[in-house]
Amino acid sequence: MTDIVVVCNTASRRMPASRLAAALEAELLFDLGLEDIREGPEFALVFDDTGLSLQQTGRKAPGPVRAEFVTGAVNHRRKFGGGKGQAIAKAVGIAARVKPYVLDATAGLGRDAFVLATLGCQVHMHERNPAVHALLSDGLARAAEQADSELAEIIARLSLDYGDSSSLLTERSNGFDVVYLDPMFPERQKSAAVKKEMRAFHSLVGADEDADGLLQAALEVARYRVVVKRPRNAPDLAERAPSYRLEGKSGRFDIYALQKFPDSLN
Repeated sequence: MTDIVVVCNTASRRMPASRLAAALEAELLFDLGLEDIREGPEFALVFDDTGLSLQQTGRKAPGPVRAEFVTGAVNHRRKFGGGKGQAIAKAVGIAARVKPYVLDATAGLGRDAFVLATLGCQVHMHERNPAVHALLSDGLARAAEQADSELAEIIARLSLDYGDSSSLLTERSNGFDVVYLDPMFPERQKSAAVKKEMRAFHSLVGADEDADGLLQAALEVARYRVVVKRPRNAPDLAERAPSYRLEGKSGRFDIYALQKFPDSLN
């Protein structure tokens, strides 16, 4: 784990802050601003009245990273993102009468899972990094508290487990229609397409070195297909060519088809 500290700036969050610090084996500090911890850990997980955020320390550090579903880009995509015409919807196989039950085995901040839930899918998420899991759990809890009726229905279609998918998948029967993988790929740090905040996030999480093995585990669990999200020029996972691809300007979806969807699946 990258050098990190947990900061609690609100009395109501001291218990979850203490649990997270213990899970990370990190120092727990109270009532500090980032300017107070510039000399020390590279990252801070900060609990305050607005929730939990990941913040890089030091001078000229980028802004905080949160799992956010009520406002911002994710919510904008929910309202104006193109519905079932989006590439991710086509990759997963969403149709008028087909709403697959999806396992997002590399959940991250839950953005793709939220899109799929917006389109009617039940989505179960796995996240193995304790810091990222805490951010995602916090985002879901805040969304459930603040949601209107439409958003509340979407959040209710999302569930989350903490743990490594390579292990969790072996414990499950063939219960998922689709397994969705978005393994962390090494970022080009100077890419203008990657915001400073997300570069900090990538630095914390690192690359998923076991992604090849995760593909095989996913193929053994999924009923209908496995979908892998990749940078456009990235190699195939496990050097295994997919059944077909959906390509965009900077990324692609590799679809490993196992069997045809039925006419109705909800």
